[in-house]
Amino acid sequence: MKQSFDVIVVGAGSMGMSAGYHLAKRGIRTLLIDSFDPPHEQGSHHGEPRLIRHAYSGGASYVSLALEADRLWLELEEASNQKLLVRSGVLNMADRALFKFQARIEDAGRAGVRVEWLDAAEIRHRWPAVRLPETYEAMYEPDAGYLFSERCVAEYRKLALVEGATILPYTPVEQIWSEGSGIRVRTRVGEFAADQTIISAGAWFKTLEPFVTLPIRAVRKTVGWFRSEPGLFDAGAFPGFTLGTDNGGYYGFPSIDGAGIKLGRHDGGLPWLPGETAAPFGHLEQDEGDLRQTLENYMPQAAGALLRGAVCKYELTPDEHFIIDRHPVHSNVILAGGFSGHGFKFSSAVGAVLADLIEGKKPSVDLGMFALSRFDTISL
Repeated sequence: MKQSFDVIVVGAGSMGMSAGYHLAKRGIRTLLIDSFDPPHEQGSHHGEPRLIRHAYSGGASYVSLALEADRLWLELEEASNQKLLVRSGVLNMADRALFKFQARIEDAGRAGVRVEWLDAAEIRHRWPAVRLPETYEAMYEPDAGYLFSERCVAEYRKLALVEGATILPYTPVEQIWSEGSGIRVRTRVGEFAADQTIISAGAWFKTLEPFVTLPIRAVRKTVGWFRSEPGLFDAGAFPGFTLGTDNGGYYGFPSIDGAGIKLGRHDGGLPWLPGETAAPFGHLEQDEGDLRQTLENYMPQAAGALLRGAVCKYELTPDEHFIIDRHPVHSNVILAGGFSGHGFKFSSAVGAVLADLIEGKKPSVDLGMFALSRFDTISL
């Protein structure tokens, strides 16, 4: 195996694998290194599917990034001849005392994204199995939906290899350092050199300190699949959804091929550090209990038997916005992290943005809000 490349990507999950594909497709000699064998169950991309929405909170940068990501997912579908994106629609519901959708609806209108505002009565009319108090309202996106996340990563991997990328799985990175005008990476199978490096290590960034120290904390998160009444919550009849309640924020998916309605909680989670064993689903009573209680309150006909539970990891920044920026000391190192449990949908576009930065091109999306400099307490 050769030891020198144009670019080394450290962390080949959703963002890293997308970047590796886009780099290799542009003729850039690329090595992707991962501690596991992507797609795998040690990060944030397993346990399909993932929502993709376009009318996004956080402003125009997210909306434009979501639209570009959508375009690139369709491009990946065509290149791989695989179905990756399902336009199920996404129903975003919340108690108006906690969250109002007006700003998102206005941003969507400026970007040409189709949305509808619905009150509780209209929600119940369209989806009778949803039980919401009158204080709830919703923003419905008919063109949104969900992505088969593991399939997406697998297809990017296949195509990256076709384009000439090299992938080194089951290979933890032991050290990164600057040497001359380049970067060196040490692993248990040897050292590798590159002109530039992308670090997209997800919840594992702490293993790369002190070369890079980011304000990212990792937490253990759980999701569950529950048996639902036939027909009411099946894919094709029920949309993806988010639900903002006074007991937390939730997200979910219809029952796909009888797998059961999937529900997860966005907030909360237990602290986790690399090297620790994340407790399996069911270790804590609230792993199932919190999800079940939410279904019983708002979608009782979907609160059947638990069919499956899974554990994943969030990598959270203090403001839950991403970090996409150059290393403040080493300008030939690009950092992509802190995707905070809502990043997967953007990974097709983030990979292309990272490839643009490697080539010295101005990305088509404004990255200002993702700058590392917004955290004034960081130490590197």
